[in-house]
Amino acid sequence: MSTEATVAEVMAELAGLEDPKARAVNERHGDDHGVNLGKLRAIAKRLKTQQELAGRLWETGDSAARLLALLICRPKAFGRDELDAMLREARTPKVHDWLVNYVVKKSPHSEELRLAWFADPDPVVASAGWALTTERVAKKPGGLDLPGLLDVIEARMKDAPDRLQWAMNHCLAQIGIEHAEYRARAIDIGERLEVLKDYPTPPGCTSPFAPVWIDEMVRRRHGE
Repeated sequence: MSTEATVAEVMAELAGLEDPKARAVNERHGDDHGVNLGKLRAIAKRLKTQQELAGRLWETGDSAARLLALLICRPKAFGRDELDAMLREARTPKVHDWLVNYVVKKSPHSEELRLAWFADPDPVVASAGWALTTERVAKKPGGLDLPGLLDVIEARMKDAPDRLQWAMNHCLAQIGIEHAEYRARAIDIGERLEVLKDYPTPPGCTSPFAPVWIDEMVRRRHGE
């Protein structure tokens, strides 16, 4: 079966899964597709890894197709410049998040991209650099300047655009959760800046307000 036929078939299947109610919910979060993500994952499981098909689906520019592409691609097959271009093309939050979490984090180029994106003037691109930095705070903190990161967060997070602010706040919380020696400072920064303090949090979920988030995660880890 040719890739062209497969792309057409997959696009038709995705169109058949379009749900106006799901689209309405997604659009409130800045996303522009109406496909249930559980059903999308089921398609990916059936298709398995297909790098060529993933590339063709990405090229359609359709958000549901791009999400599917990120599930069936081979993360290590992408070049550094290719991933950089894909991130800048990832218009919606969900495509952006899946690209960073499912592909870039598994790429041999992740550290090089982390450094480049972290300093990028585009706040959405910079948010990807912060997301990769948060990953390192948790898993490979060696070589990171944690006090320096806290300095930047303290100076810039309050007035940062939404997606960058969210990524910086996650990094702040992760530093406080993972590194006891910086916990008091991380909580203090969160309390003074009050970023996401009033964010509506459903029952049973942890608030993204850093002081609450840090306290809750530390409590869970220590079984208190």
